[in-house]
Amino acid sequence: MNKPKILTSSTKIRFQDCDPFNHLNNGRYIDYFINQREDQILNAYGIDIFQLIREEKIGWVVSNTQLAYLFPAFTMEEVCFESQTIEYSKKHLKAEIRMFNKDKTVLKSIAWMTFVHFDLKQNKTTEHSKKMMELFSEIVLPLNEKTFEERERNLRTIKKNS
Repeated sequence: MNKPKILTSSTKIRFQDCDPFNHLNNGRYIDYFINQREDQILNAYGIDIFQLIREEKIGWVVSNTQLAYLFPAFTMEEVCFESQTIEYSKKHLKAEIRMFNKDKTVLKSIAWMTFVHFDLKQNKTTEHSKKMMELFSEIVLPLNEKTFEERERNLRTIKKNS
């Protein structure tokens, strides 16, 4: 059975994560993106990153985050997330994560997050296993845009024209 390339989930924006304007605080977007991606890869691929850390002493560390805020997310609003692996290499993964309103008619924010594979025993980066590389080759869904700035510009153009 083919594994999904685009993963989805949803959650509510919580009061404690918002600023005085009832908008999701800009610093909390990353937490929401990472939490949703963790849940998605566990549900879709059975990858429990915390189990890997405990048992095999390997995991992934965020090495780069690029984030664009398109529309605010509000206190107690239900939001939906989509994510996909857009690039991978022997030691890195890059995912695009998108936040939408509940019915996915408004794109609120987009992030590109790069993760580096890390060996906790040796305290250094490490190559992905053959099994992981096979999974990545099956699920990768590259984008036409090669830079985050180009992707953001195209998404903002689509937003203006709709």
